[in-house]
Amino acid sequence: MAEYSVIGDRTEFEKACLALSQGQGPVAVDVERASGFRYSQRAYLVQVFRRDAGVFLFDPPAVGDFSALQDAIGDTEWVFHAASQDLPSLRELGLNPPRIFDTELASRLLGSDGFGLAAVVEHALGITLAKAHSAADWSTRPLPQPWLEYAALDVLHLIDVADVLARELAEAGKTEIAAEEFQATLDKEPKAPRTEPWRRLSGLHKVRGARQLAVARELWTAREAYAQEIDVSPGRLVPDRSLLAAVLAAPQSKSALAALKEFNGRASRTQLDRWWDAIERGRTTEDLPRERVPSDTLPPPRAWADRNPEADLRLKAARPVVEAIAEELHMPTENLLTPDFLRRVAWQPPALTAEAVGEALAALGARRWQVAHTAQKIADAFVEGPQTDSDAPETAS
Repeated sequence: MAEYSVIGDRTEFEKACLALSQGQGPVAVDVERASGFRYSQRAYLVQVFRRDAGVFLFDPPAVGDFSALQDAIGDTEWVFHAASQDLPSLRELGLNPPRIFDTELASRLLGSDGFGLAAVVEHALGITLAKAHSAADWSTRPLPQPWLEYAALDVLHLIDVADVLARELAEAGKTEIAAEEFQATLDKEPKAPRTEPWRRLSGLHKVRGARQLAVARELWTAREAYAQEIDVSPGRLVPDRSLLAAVLAAPQSKSALAALKEFNGRASRTQLDRWWDAIERGRTTEDLPRERVPSDTLPPPRAWADRNPEADLRLKAARPVVEAIAEELHMPTENLLTPDFLRRVAWQPPALTAEAVGEALAALGARRWQVAHTAQKIADAFVEGPQTDSDAPETAS
């Protein structure tokens, strides 16, 4: 196994960028973060491979300005495995691909048995990869050599894999479908920030009353601020279950909070003043949160028969139709059409025509190829489903 080093020195970085600019063909790119360890989703390692140039491992905190790398590879195709996971971190560094090939997404469109990198590499090249360090803390310095070997292998074979998958897509008549999916991944806008992110607290449904919700909000906000300040994952400071336990126990003093066995975590006692101040703010604030918030989330399908019987019939009629189309195309149903899109047009349908259903799906984010394969058959199912049910003979009581 080759020895790898992490490039953080400016001179070495510029040499690497020159070598990559002189390489041939597309570049394979991957990112390692420290999810679960750090607050941020920043990149702590960027791996790049190009034929006739080799593998380079870059240290983002040390490199800082990545514009030379963008200049070196910014006019060619970038190959990823699960690009949507890496693009946000790369864009924080000013690294923006002009076009992409996603081996994970290509494998899905081809209906492969496995979509993880190891499974895809084995399918395409017959090479077995060990995935021993995928959950490592990549903010660690220095990075151990076995981790660097693992990181290098994430890009070393990716161009060859993309070549194989591109041929398979062409043979399956799915080249244009893949191109639409790759472009959609590249064009996808980041989600808008939540207006009340503290409502993500696990178990919040157990909290009763606006005052308790205010305490939960203040504890969550205090933890978030401290986690961001020291760049540590919030759950590593005080887990959600501990914050919830403090809310539900309603301790009447700081010492009572400290004595609460369920309130634990590495910062539960070292930052006790912080947490107690948050509890007191929640108990005294006049800015009480709403107990119920409006949501555009649909009810679970199991509740549709009672809450919207006609929508229930439409969904039950259309879902097997979409599944059958996916089977014909040899791909997972969720890659043919996002399940939530089907649920939404079933719950509140447009005019029951292929054109109207297609426009509704496109407005939700469905791609042209998805609309072309599904709109007519969904519209037909919406018309036929309720009629079939109404024509069914009544069962004698």
